[in-house]
Parts: sequence; structure tokens; C-alpha cells
Amino acid sequence: MAELLYRLGRLAARRAWAVIAVWGVILVLTGVGFLVGFKGLTTNFDIPGTASGAVAEKLQEQLPDFAGASGTVVFETTDGSAFNDDQRAQIGSLVAGAGELPDVADVIDPFEAEQQRADREQDVVDGRVQIDAGRAQLDAGQAGLDAGRAQLAAAQTQLEQAWLQPDQPLEQLAAYEQQQAQLDAGVVELDAQQTTLDDSRSQLDQDAEELELGAVLLDLSAGIRVVSEDGAAALVNVSFSEPRMELPAESQQAVMDHFESEPVDGARVSFSSDIAQTVPQLIGMGEIVGVGFAAIILLVMLGSVLAAALPIVTALVGVAIASLGALSFSGVIQMASVTPFLGVMLGLAVGIDYSLFVINRHRRQLLEGAEVRESIGLANGTAGNAVVFAGTTVIVALLALNVTGVPFLGLMGTVGAVAVAVAVMISISLTPAILGLLGERVLGRRARTRIGQAHHEDTQARPMPTWRAIATVLAAVAVLLILAIPSLSMRVGLPDGSVEPVESASYQAFTATEENFGAGANGPLLVTATLPEGLDRPGVLGAQVGVARTLAGQDGVVGVAPIAVSADNSLAAFQVVPTGGPNSESTEQLVRDIRSMPPHNSGVTLGVAGQAAINIDISENLADVLPTYLAVVVGLSLLIMILVFRSILVPLIATGGFILSLFATYGATVAVFQWGWFAGPLGIATGPILSFLPVILVGVLFGLAMDYQLFLASGMREAYVRGASARLAVARGFRAGRSVVTAAGLIMVSVFGGFVFSESTMIRSIGFGLAFGVLIDAFVVRMLLMPALMHLLGRAAWWLPRRLDRILPNVDVEGTALARRHHG
Repeated sequence: MAELLYRLGRLAARRAWAVIAVWGVILVLTGVGFLVGFKGLTTNFDIPGTASGAVAEKLQEQLPDFAGASGTVVFETTDGSAFNDDQRAQIGSLVAGAGELPDVADVIDPFEAEQQRADREQDVVDGRVQIDAGRAQLDAGQAGLDAGRAQLAAAQTQLEQAWLQPDQPLEQLAAYEQQQAQLDAGVVELDAQQTTLDDSRSQLDQDAEELELGAVLLDLSAGIRVVSEDGAAALVNVSFSEPRMELPAESQQAVMDHFESEPVDGARVSFSSDIAQTVPQLIGMGEIVGVGFAAIILLVMLGSVLAAALPIVTALVGVAIASLGALSFSGVIQMASVTPFLGVMLGLAVGIDYSLFVINRHRRQLLEGAEVRESIGLANGTAGNAVVFAGTTVIVALLALNVTGVPFLGLMGTVGAVAVAVAVMISISLTPAILGLLGERVLGRRARTRIGQAHHEDTQARPMPTWRAIATVLAAVAVLLILAIPSLSMRVGLPDGSVEPVESASYQAFTATEENFGAGANGPLLVTATLPEGLDRPGVLGAQVGVARTLAGQDGVVGVAPIAVSADNSLAAFQVVPTGGPNSESTEQLVRDIRSMPPHNSGVTLGVAGQAAINIDISENLADVLPTYLAVVVGLSLLIMILVFRSILVPLIATGGFILSLFATYGATVAVFQWGWFAGPLGIATGPILSFLPVILVGVLFGLAMDYQLFLASGMREAYVRGASARLAVARGFRAGRSVVTAAGLIMVSVFGGFVFSESTMIRSIGFGLAFGVLIDAFVVRMLLMPALMHLLGRAAWWLPRRLDRILPNVDVEGTALARRHHG
């Protein structure tokens, strides 16, 4: 590999313009692909096979009107007074026009909804009056019938007594028969009237029962409102025809544009995150500032504007190619909004670092007197070889995200891996080409005067005192463990409006809804109930009441409202408003309680959907796959490091240090984003940790940690192989690699740190986690803990079983053999 990269470096330096042209063509092609294939990104996340997903599928089959995405438009009066008639009319007009928007299935006028509720309440009152009047009328009718029967009975008795009189003429007997026929007819008539009255009473009883059941449902839903009690706020519920994962961002934007098109006098409007959460800008001011800091670090280290600009230029080219290429497939593959951000973060960070490694090696060789093209080839064969192995470790860790079984995570990992792969290819081809054009100008003027005078500094290195090594290990481990303490209380979830920027529409809608309607109105649950077969209307109503009472009886429920029953009466849907918000512990517990209920009366089974339930499902699934993913990543990378370092203990030290830094990073992230430490100055609202952040941090940080491990430990191994004692080799390797690793670490912290100021809360937490993780791992684990442990282990650090030593191929990561062949 080293020899191949050496030749590639020399070829690129000799054919610089051809190499630049090839990369230029690739950039243009990816740009064209983007223009043709980009179809937008989704702001939602989903995992197949979840409990809420099964409920959504059932709704799609039997109640499709309730299977689509939904959101709320929040109106508030600016002075806190109740909406007046003109304002109600303006909002009603906007609601009426919204039904024609793309992918909008239904829009509910809150004032009409509250009026309908008031009408139903009045209908119950009127119905009870009518029922009472009907019963009184039936009772009067029954009394009349009873009196008629008494009269007929008396007449029958008189007639029977007359029949008993002796010696009556035939004419009189004929009259008696006629009277008897009249009495029998009267009895028949009374029986018919009794049947009619009984039927009326039965119908009245049924009506009364349905009325009372409806009244029960109305009472159970009393806590659910769409107009606040003071009349100063209103919620417009918008239902979409498309599921949330398939809802185009254009449809969400159309809703916002429509309701903002005609401002309501004396009122303000905001939108829930289901509508307002749009795709954030890929590059913002924070990211630009981060790259600016990286440029300053490069300038300080390299001492030349040209040399400092080169890694940034090549990194930007790589980011552009990887990002545009990935986005070109958004029309074929559903892509979450955070997917390209991971590629941009990694592309910038590793792109700058990897080019820096090659440039730094080339500059050092130039100072030693090497010819330009020969130096470029050697730098590519040595530092470039290390870059390839380091990049491979990162790529393996990122591609392993596909083993989680979570589609959007696997896609994020794949896009990130592509960005890293492009960065590697650019660093070993485009970077040597530009270096060939720059010649000795890659050195500053003052540095060029010292060409041929440089000497190796590793001879000045001295092993650290053993007491210092012991103290360093104890102090580093103590710091990492203390930082990890907050991770024990980590709660994960997906961000809601409460953690969005204060000035955003999502935050304003969330707070307005919570203040006027309660926290649970921001995350209502959608509960389905499978009903027994053969139920008629009264049976369905009774089943609804039974389910609603059961749900209302759970802890943490504000109200329950039936919203639909399927055409075949087999599935009923309910809206359940919890007391807590979508990310509260009480809401999580409520979802679990409902799902754990045994089948209700007559075999009724319950299911839970809704944004809060979906968030819980995603978070739990990701938490379940984290150990598996960690085992896969660590296992694969251990094999790579054993191959590279030809040691058992060095990879174990590297892995153990990573686990410590990982949990320290988890702890710091919890302290800032969940507990709120330093959140104010950073403009961060607290809440649960982004559910997929722990998994992302495992993949990315492990790969980057192994990068720095490789660049430091490979120098130690090189010194050890050349005959230095084990402890002296640690000192020499550390001294040789510390400056470039320090610069590379600071560059990554700067680039990742720039994303902390993104407009998206999700991007902020990812940027913070990666920046802090690199800071801790590079400067505490790799530059303090690892060298101290290597010093304490001495020769044992490089122990490898003989049988394994014979099997493993000899991988010369640093290209030591190449350097000896070509550079003495």
C-alpha cells in the first residue's frame, strides 16, 4: 500500500492540472446530480416494526383519515383579551381556505368546534328534558290504558252476570253476544296500544341510555379544549393526508404561508413543530466561524497562508462532492434532515486533518532537504498510508450503523462514511497535486531559508518519570469518571418545541399551548381499540364508554375523547391528552401503562400512537441496539488495531480509553442539554438527550479516537522497532506526533464546535457531543492517559503471541520501509 501511494503521490505532483481537472469534473457531475435528483429532506424519523408503527398501519387500513401527519396552528390575542367577533371571523376564513392546500386532509375551526361542544352539552340537557317529558307522557298513556282495561273488566263482569240470568229471550242473548264482541275488540285495541306504548318506552329507554353514554363521553373529554378558558388563545388542528415520514416540506411550508398571508388584527400566530420544523441550513455562521478558527490554528502551525489554506480548500471540495452526491439520491431514498449534516461535519473535520497530516510530513521532509516531488511521494506513502488506515477505521465504525436495523441511522452512517472516503481520496490525490504546484512555497519565507538544516528532534526525548505516569493515570481516570457521572441520569427522546430557539415559531407555539391548554396538549396520544364483532350502534357506544373510562382512570390523563369508529365497527380511535408534555416521564409511563393493559371487556385490545408514543418507541429501540452496535464497532476496530500495531495490549488500552471518554462525553452532554449547565450562554433549552445521539457518538468518536491513537502509537512502534527501549519509544513517538495531533484535535473541536450554534437543536447536540468527545479523547486519553499507560507497561505493551504473530500480515502503516528505501 505504501509503495502504491508513493507512486500515486509522485504522479499527482507531476500531472497536477490533470488531477485537479478530474476532481473538478467530479464536482460538476455531483452538482448536476444534485440539481436533477434532489427532492427535499424530511424532518421526521421512523423505525419499522415499532408498536406505534403497527397502530399507524392499522389506522391506514381502517381509518385512513387519521393515519396522516397532523399539527396545530396557534392563535393568541396580543393583549390577552378574548377574541372578538372580527378576529373569529378572520381566523374562520383562514381555516376555510386551508382545506385547499396541498396534502391537507382536514382543518378544524376551533370556534366551531367549541360551539359544537356547547351545542352537544345543550343537547344533553334538552335531551334529558325531552326524555323526562316522554316518560311523563308514556306514564300518562299507561294510566289511560290501565283505566280503559279497568272499564273493560267491569263491563265484562256485568256482561257475565247478565248471561247468568235465567229465561232470557233470544233477542237479549243476541245482544249479549254483540256486547261481548265489542268488549273483545276493545281488549284487542288496548293490547295494541300497550304494545305501541311498550315499544315507545323501550325506544325511549334506549335513547336515554345513548344520551347518558354520550354525556359520559362528553364529561370525560371536558379537559380537552381548542379555545382557552379565557378565550384568548385557539388551536387550529391541521390533518394531512400523507404520513409524517412522507409529508413534503413544501406542504408544511404552504400551511405556514397560508396562515401568515392575512395577519389577524390584534393576534399573533405560531406553529407546532410538526408543521414548523423545517430543514435547517446546511452551513451557517457558527460553522463558518468554526472553520475560521481551524484556519487560524493551521496558520499558526504551518506558518504559511498557502499551506494553511490548502487543507481547508481540499476539505471544502470533499464536503461539496460528498454532500451534493448524497443529496442527489434524496428523490430515491427518504433522507432525514440531519443526514447531510453528519457528512458535512465529518467531511470538514477529517478532510482538514487528513490533508494536514500529508502536508506536515511533506514540509518536514522539505526542511530536511528532500526534492519536492520525491518528498510528495514519500509523504503520500507514509502519512498518506496512515491516513488510509485511519480513514478505514472511521468508515468501518460509520458503516456499522447499518447493523442497528434503524434505516435513518444506517443512512446517516453511510453518508458519513462516503464523506470520509472522499476526504481520504482527496488527501492522497488532490492534496499531492496542489503541493506539486506550490513547490517550496508550501513553506514560509523564513522556513525556506532553513531548508537542509532541520534535524530529528526525537533524540531530545526522555522517558517520563514513573511516578508522573502513575499520577497521570490516576488523575486522568478520575477526571473522566467524574465527568461521566451525569450520564447515569440520561433520558433520551426526540426534540419538541420546548428545546427550539426562543424566537422560533415552534417554541412560541409550544409555550403558548402549554400556558393556555396544559403541557399535554403539545403531545396528545392517539389510542386505538379493537372492538368485538357484531356490535350495533348502542353496543359500539357502550364499548367506547368502557374504553374511555378505563383510559381516563389512568394516572396522568387530562381528558379522553372518542374521535372515530371504522365503517365495520371493528376499530375505534380516541384522543388522550396527558398531564405532561410529549417528553415528560409521566407521559412515557402513561404510554407503557396503556400498552401493558390486559384485553378490556369482551376482548377489546388497545394500541397507542401519536408523536409522543413514536418518540418513546424510537428512543427505546435505539437504546436497545446501542450495546450491540458498540460491540460490533469495538470488535471490528480491535481487529484492525491488532493488525496495525501487532499488539494485544495497545488496542485494549485504546479501547478502554475510548469507553472512558465516551461516557465522559455522555455525562457532559447530559449536564448541558438535560441539566442545563452553561445552557444559558450557549442559548440551549434543556430537555431529553437526542435519542440517536448516543449511537452516533459511539460510531464517530470511536473512529476519530482511533485516528489519533494511530498517529501517536504508530510513531511509538516505529521508534521501538528501530531499537529504542519501550519507554524511550513512547517518549519519542509522543514527541514526534504531539504537534500534529494537537493541531488536528483543535481543528476538529473548532469545526464540530461551530455546529453548536446551529439553528437546529438536533445539530447543536451532535456538534457539542462530537466537539467535547474529541477534546476529551485527544487531549486527556490519547495525550495523557495512553502514553502514561504505555510507559508503565514497557515492553509488555508490544507483546503478541508468536502463533498470532506468524499469521498476521506485516502492515507498515507509517511506511517505514518505504522511507528507508527512498530516503535513506
